[in-house]
Amino acid sequence: MTSNPTCYSYIDSPLGKICLQGDGEFVTGLHMPGHKHWRGVDPAWRKSDASFAAVREQLAEYFAGDRQHFDAPLKLAGTPFQQLVWQELTRIPFGETISYAELARRVGRVTATRAVGNANGRNPISIIVPCHRVIAADGKLTGYGGGLDKKEWLLAWEQRSKQPEPRSLFDMAGSKPR
Repeated sequence: MTSNPTCYSYIDSPLGKICLQGDGEFVTGLHMPGHKHWRGVDPAWRKSDASFAAVREQLAEYFAGDRQHFDAPLKLAGTPFQQLVWQELTRIPFGETISYAELARRVGRVTATRAVGNANGRNPISIIVPCHRVIAADGKLTGYGGGLDKKEWLLAWEQRSKQPEPRSLFDMAGSKPR
């Protein structure tokens, strides 16, 4: 059985040029400029924008404030523990955050906060698997493979995008006519 060759595509975003990586069927990576643990595009990989059409559209919608959930097919390569952590990350609602300790509790490893943090930091598909939504117990931003400036931007963006748009002048004023 032969595996699909790795392909890649770039998408411009408010965070810079994002590199998408996959096998033509599944997204296997999403990396921002200067991403920790990212070695860059391998010369053997094939550029293919068409392979990523759906995820490119979903990311464009996310950055336009029109999407809060992703349904692109993903393939996450990691240890069983990492996969458990990454699966739990996908359950953190848009615009919300949890602590590393809470994430450890949710995966059934209450004393493994540091291991959960390491797994979170090794997430290969940023944004879609929202590791940016995990923060320190005291509310401070810590550790993000894409850079703390990008984590801060993503969290602020989700907060702004989560706010419902006022429908009328009365809604904006917080009152309705009698």
